[in-house]
Amino acid sequence: MTMTGSAEAQKLTATRVYAAPDLSGPRARGVSLSPDGTLATYLKAKADDPRMTDLWAADVAGGEPRMLIDARALIPKDRELSEAEKSRRERQGVQTRGVVAYDWDDQGRFILVPVEGDLWLYSRADGQVSRLTNTTDDEIDAKVSPKGGFVSFVRSDNLYVLPAGGGAEKALTTDGSELKSWATAEFIAQEEMARQTGYWWSPDERRIALTHVDQTGVDVVERADIGPAGATIVSQRYPRVGRPNARVDLYIADVATGARIKVDLGADPDIYLARVNWARDGKTLYVQREARDQRRLDLLAVDVATGAAHLVLSEVSPHWIDLSDDFRALKDGGFLWSSERSGWNHLYLYGPGGKLVRQVTQGDWPVDAIQGVDETRGVVIFTANKDTATERRLYEVSYKAAGQPRALTKAGGWWTVKVAKAGGAFAGTYEDPATPPQTGVYRSDGTLVRWIEENRLAEGHPYYPYAPRLRTPSFGAIKASDGADLNWMMRTPPGFDPAQRYPVIVKVYGGPGSALVRKIWNDPADQLYLEAGFILFTLDNHGTPNRSVAFKTAIDRKLGTWEVADQIAGAKYLTSLPYVDPARIGITGWSYGGYMTLMLLTAPNTPFAAGVSGAPPTDWTLYDTHYTERYMGTPKDNAAGYAGSEVTARVDGLKPDSLLLMHGMADDNVTFDNSTRLMAALQAKAIAFETMLYPGLRHRAGWTQAHLKHRTEATLAFFARKLTPAPAP
Repeated sequence: MTMTGSAEAQKLTATRVYAAPDLSGPRARGVSLSPDGTLATYLKAKADDPRMTDLWAADVAGGEPRMLIDARALIPKDRELSEAEKSRRERQGVQTRGVVAYDWDDQGRFILVPVEGDLWLYSRADGQVSRLTNTTDDEIDAKVSPKGGFVSFVRSDNLYVLPAGGGAEKALTTDGSELKSWATAEFIAQEEMARQTGYWWSPDERRIALTHVDQTGVDVVERADIGPAGATIVSQRYPRVGRPNARVDLYIADVATGARIKVDLGADPDIYLARVNWARDGKTLYVQREARDQRRLDLLAVDVATGAAHLVLSEVSPHWIDLSDDFRALKDGGFLWSSERSGWNHLYLYGPGGKLVRQVTQGDWPVDAIQGVDETRGVVIFTANKDTATERRLYEVSYKAAGQPRALTKAGGWWTVKVAKAGGAFAGTYEDPATPPQTGVYRSDGTLVRWIEENRLAEGHPYYPYAPRLRTPSFGAIKASDGADLNWMMRTPPGFDPAQRYPVIVKVYGGPGSALVRKIWNDPADQLYLEAGFILFTLDNHGTPNRSVAFKTAIDRKLGTWEVADQIAGAKYLTSLPYVDPARIGITGWSYGGYMTLMLLTAPNTPFAAGVSGAPPTDWTLYDTHYTERYMGTPKDNAAGYAGSEVTARVDGLKPDSLLLMHGMADDNVTFDNSTRLMAALQAKAIAFETMLYPGLRHRAGWTQAHLKHRTEATLAFFARKLTPAPAP
C-alpha cells in the first residue's frame, strides 16, 4: 500500500535516512509521568543529532513543552566513559548519549539525571539544576530515594548515599572490587534477565536491599578487542553454558548505621536472583529466586529484621519460566502476579498471606505486562495482545471482582504506555505502519488530554517529502506443519506491478523474546530496500512471543529446528506468488537473525539464493548461561540438541559466494570468535564468502549514523549483485 498526499514525491536515500533530523520525527522516548500525574517528562533527540537526547517536560494542563536539561551544556569536555559504563550501556541497549536516563522520587519533587558519568538534580520547585558529583569515576545506577531524602549511586563497585538537600556523601560499602562488587547487576542479570540494578530502597528510606556479586568463579574468556588503532586482549568474565555463574548474595543494609544482614536465599548457591520488591509498609522484602535450569521460580518473603525467608509460591514448567516485572505489592499486604500456568500469560490476585484469591484475566490471549494499579478503584492496568499478536493495546480490569477487561486505547497499531503512580492517568505512545510514534497524556478512561509530541505526518514533518512513496505492509498468515498460524507482513516497491516478477529479501530475527510482525512504524531504512526494487517479507516463527505457551516453547531443547522449518514454509509461500521470482529470494538478520540467516542458507535444498548475516551466534556453547540454558539446557544434558544447532557443522550446504558475514570486532555479547570459527570452517572447505567487519564496535552500542549507513549500503550492494533488482521507478 502506498501513502497518499499532496507532497511532491521524493525518493528516499541512505544519506537522508541517516542524517538529521530523524526521519521518524520528534519522538518522545523514556516517557514518564510525575507521581501526581501533572507533568510528563521524556527524552527527545536534538534536531541536529539524532544520537543525543535532552530531558523535556510538558504540563498536562497545557502549554508548550519545554527543555528541562540541555545535555550538551552539561557534558564535560573530553569526558570518556569507563569501560564498565560502556559495557553497562551495551547491556541496556543504550545507543544515545547525553541524558539517557532519569529518575523521579516518589513525591515528585526531584528528577535525578546522570549525564556522562556525573549526577545532576533537577528541583521541580524552582526549576534549578544542581550538580551532585564531579569525580573522575563514573556514578552509575543512580536513584532518588522514595521520599526524596537521598540520592544513591554506585561508584567503583560500592554503594553511596547522598542527602538530596545537600551534605556529605556516605559509603554504605567500602570493600567492593571488580570481582567482588556491591549493589551491581551482574553480566547475566543485565544481558539476559532484564534486571539492570543491584539495589532497592525500602519505601520508608530506612533500608536498602543490595547484592554482593562474586565473579571469582566465572571463567575468564580472553577476546581480542580490535579497534582502528590496533588490538587489545580483554580478559572478560563470561559465563558460558554449563560453566559457573557469578555467585549473587542479597543483604539488607540499615541506611543510618550501615549495618547489614544477609538474606537466606536457600542452601543452593547456584541460583539466579531474579527480582526484588518491597512490601508497601517496608516490613517485608519479596525475592524471586530462579533455579539454574529455569524451570522453577520461587517467591520468597523475607523478614527484614533477621533475613529469614519463607516460601510464598512457586511457578514450575517442564520448559522454562519467563521472568517479568508484574509483581505488584498492594496496601493490604496482598499482591498481583502473572503466570503462564493456564497456557497463556494471565494475572492473578493473592491475599496478604500469599493465598490465591482469584485469576484476574483469562482467555486464549496473553497479557503483555502490568503497567499500573489504581487501588482506589481496585483495577489493574495492563498491556496485552488480546485481539491479535500484531497489535498491542492498554486495558483495565477489576482485580476485586470478576469482569472482562476494558480497552482504554484504540485498535489498529501498537501502544507503549507509562501509567501514573496514582489515579490511572497515563502517557501513551501510539504507532502503526502509516503513523510515526505519537505521544499524548490520557485520562484514566483513555480520553486524550493533550499531545506531548503529536508527530503528525504532515507538511513540515521530516518524512513528509517522502510520504507519497511510503509503502505500508500487508499482513497475513500461513499454516505451520502443526497447524499453527504463522503471521507475516509484506511490503512491495513503489510502482509495484503484479504482472512483473520481483526479488524478495526476507528480514528475520526468529529468536525467542522478539516478534517482528507488528503494526508499528517501521524503520525508515526499510524503504531503501523497496526503492532498490526488492519486496520485503517478514514472518514470525515458532518460539516468538505474544502467543500461547505451546507456540513459544515448541523450540525447547532444539534451537534451529522449528524456526528454520517455519521460515522455509514462508519462502515456499513466497514462491507461490506470481509476482515473486523464486530464484531471487534473499535473507538477512542480526544476532539471532544472523544465526537464522546462516541456518537457512545451509538448509538442505534451501530456497534462499543469498544472505547477509550480522553478528551471528554460530555455536551455542560459546554463548552465555541464562539465555542458552533456558532454551537448550546444558551441552552435557542435551548433546544432540547442541550438535544439531551448530552452524559450522553445516557449512557444506552453503552455496559459494552466497554469504556476506558482518560483525563488530569488539563484540562482548556474541563474541567475535563466533564469526572467526565460521570463517575458518568455510575456508577449510574452500567455500567462497564475503565479509564486512567493524573495528571497535560492539553488538549494539557505539554504532554511529555513519556506521549504520555503511552497514545498510553494504547490505544493499551485496543483494544488488546477487539478486539483480530493477530499482523502483
